[in-house]
Amino acid sequence: MEILIYAHSGLRWLALTLLLIAIINAFSKKGKSLYEKKDKMINLFTMISLHIQLLLGLILTFNGKIAFKEGWITNNPQMRFLLMEHIPLMLIALVLVTVGRKKAEKAEAPYSKHQLIAKWYLIALILILAAIPWSFRGLNI
Repeated sequence: MEILIYAHSGLRWLALTLLLIAIINAFSKKGKSLYEKKDKMINLFTMISLHIQLLLGLILTFNGKIAFKEGWITNNPQMRFLLMEHIPLMLIALVLVTVGRKKAEKAEAPYSKHQLIAKWYLIALILILAAIPWSFRGLNI
């Protein structure tokens, strides 16, 4: 089980890096008239890395690491954060990335594709950064 925790924690850096690369790539090409295979692959691998993070997180959540006892969540700041902030915000961010990528793929104009990726992925990045249990938050997770 510990390996899953380390994997989930460590792979976040890959997911965040890919998300940043996708956003920077989209902003740098926003006014251009090309949407290349490289752009599509960056966006796809970003989405895949976030889905892998979701799967690892769900395994950790429902494999006995988190107890669902009445009153325990509200009295425990770590569990309250994980169950009431981390999971919902991460799910919303994942949906934003998935929907944003799908909308971008359906858009006809290349500049629209980059614009949609930049917008949807940036909003998702903000939510992800807010939902990560950073050590400075004092949650000891």
